[in-house]
Amino acid sequence: MKDIIQENRGFIRSVIRKVTGSYNEDIEQEVYIKTWRNMENYQEQGKFKQWLGMLTANVCRDYFRSKISREQSTEIGDEEVLNNIPDTFSQEKIIDAKQRQKIILKAVDDLPYKMRKVVVLHEFEDMPLEQVAKKLGLPLGTVKSRLFNAKKILSQKLAHLKGEL
Repeated sequence: MKDIIQENRGFIRSVIRKVTGSYNEDIEQEVYIKTWRNMENYQEQGKFKQWLGMLTANVCRDYFRSKISREQSTEIGDEEVLNNIPDTFSQEKIIDAKQRQKIILKAVDDLPYKMRKVVVLHEFEDMPLEQVAKKLGLPLGTVKSRLFNAKKILSQKLAHLKGEL
């Protein structure tokens, strides 16, 4: 397990930053725990790094849904938030981007499983469509169709975000 951590630490951190918008040590630790617990479930059909990336993305989504995350966001009072945020435009953009990211992740999470899987592999893990098709054991046309339909649904669900930022 120590070798896995050393070899993949940078990759895991980059996936966490990509999905959540910032590095989070708690999420990283949870990824290592889940990796250790689920090593027996890993099937050597695809690359280990892709499996680890999917596991990391799932831990990030779980974190957003978790009770701890909701409690932390409600524990801080309005005045404390205003005192901690510098009055700069760039800081406001960062906060808006994180809120948008949470909304987008929620919309992706609400997609039907088959579409969500294709979106996560292609968009979050930067896997080429041909590789997604091979990994899922599907024809390339089916993968393209699912991706197209998923993007269409996401575009409709997230239409209110267009024009912001």
